[in-house]
Amino acid sequence: MAELTRRYDGFVPGAFEIEGFGSGGFRFADMSHRGSIIALPSGILMWAAQSPADITPDMLAPVLAEPAGAIELLLIGTGRELLPIRADVRAALKAHGIGVDPMATSHAIATYNILFAEKRRVAAALLAVA
Repeated sequence: MAELTRRYDGFVPGAFEIEGFGSGGFRFADMSHRGSIIALPSGILMWAAQSPADITPDMLAPVLAEPAGAIELLLIGTGRELLPIRADVRAALKAHGIGVDPMATSHAIATYNILFAEKRRVAAALLAVA
């Protein structure tokens, strides 16, 4: 299985469901990646965030850069447990017309996959879980 960082320089174009997670990484598009990811309608990319404290508007720039209306809901996987999202993050997403729902990474993946299968305009910013 190809490593995301070697084969695609950190970006896999296209929309994909998340096939699995654990051991500090994720499986999608028949490949694996160690570390956090952002799943967007335009593709899946590496994400440098390692903890909920790293989740800032700047760290979510790829989400905010998607075309207007491409994302109606961003699921944020905050690790092993649900942790709150900062007010400035909520405000930045709201200013772009994007709702946000934080939850444990495992729940965010399950919810993302359901909404993805329903062809909803969903994205997910997922912290890796060891």
